[in-house]
Amino acid sequence: MGTLRVEIVTPEAALWAGEAKALFARSSEGEFAVLAEMTATVGDLVPGVVRVDTDSGELAFTVHGGYFQVGPGDDPNDTRATVLAGVAERTSDIDVARAQTAKERAELALAAEAGGDAHEPDALAVARADLARAELRLSSAGRPSAS
Repeated sequence: MGTLRVEIVTPEAALWAGEAKALFARSSEGEFAVLAEMTATVGDLVPGVVRVDTDSGELAFTVHGGYFQVGPGDDPNDTRATVLAGVAERTSDIDVARAQTAKERAELALAAEAGGDAHEPDALAVARADLARAELRLSSAGRPSAS
């Protein structure tokens, strides 16, 4: 059986790279798993938690959307799975107090927009996106993540 090599990357940094037993994530078509020797594929990722099952435990990353690619690795028996996310973080690194503050700030912005205090045409969309990011961080913050 081949080896699965996983990379979790953002434009700013490579968050994690290594061998894994499986990668679990969600696309617009539903939840999926990537295993060694999987057929090459590319797809989108919806905001949620990406889990990587390794020999030392499960790693969890909060991903705010992005893409994934599965293809052959450097060795013919290897499979490479890459998660490309604009914003992602290890769930264990989430600052819950900061996420709660961001959620409250977004809720206040939404309430102000609903009250007709719009200062920018896109303010409502920005506030909704901020609220969704904060809620995702808060809901995923309690997940375990091995080092």
